[in-house]
Amino acid sequence: MSTDRIITLHGEQELVQRAGHLFVASREEFLVAATDLMTFSAGVNAAFREGKRPHVVPGLTMRKLYSRRALADPESLRRLRRIAASGIEVRISDGPIAREAIVIDRRTAILAGAPVRGVHAYTVVQAPEVVDGVRSLFRASWETATELADCAAPPPPLTDQARDTLRALAAGHTDETGARLLGVSLRTYRRRVADLMTSLGASSRFQAGLLARDLLREEISPAAPR
Repeated sequence: MSTDRIITLHGEQELVQRAGHLFVASREEFLVAATDLMTFSAGVNAAFREGKRPHVVPGLTMRKLYSRRALADPESLRRLRRIAASGIEVRISDGPIAREAIVIDRRTAILAGAPVRGVHAYTVVQAPEVVDGVRSLFRASWETATELADCAAPPPPLTDQARDTLRALAAGHTDETGARLLGVSLRTYRRRVADLMTSLGASSRFQAGLLARDLLREEISPAAPR
């Protein structure tokens, strides 16, 4: 579908081919709201590479807002930290992202539709009233979101008890198996898991298991006995 001010594109390749120049032309403000790192990252990065321009340039405000799904695994967290280290402002929303979108220089909004067989449809809009509405939604969510550094604080030192529970989580054991291996009651094991999820900032057992694997790897000392 195409009108003078609305164009629908299919897939990241077409997004880069037909709208990539808009990314590279940004001079004042570049705002991204996404559920996780999969929706826009590849297309945006490709557009900046093809335009031979760095993401952050003098005078450009660049902000990226993600839901907590973007913290689902250690590699995503590392990528977010690299993004923030490059000079881009990153915040995490405690609630769901109302609309995955990019807003460029207050003139263009790019809205991502739900993926169909893994492919997103992107609607490019330049109607001022729509762009203003999307930007207002972004700003409201941004104001209540949390700085990445506050979401990703280093976990506290592990006790032997916590380390044993982490190993059970990382191995993917059921609660019953984990409790039996640790020699504790099912109730005690579940309480320990709940405490660890809170300290790790994990919103699910799956996320806690991924974080546990990463944390245990980081704890291995090169000087440890062989």
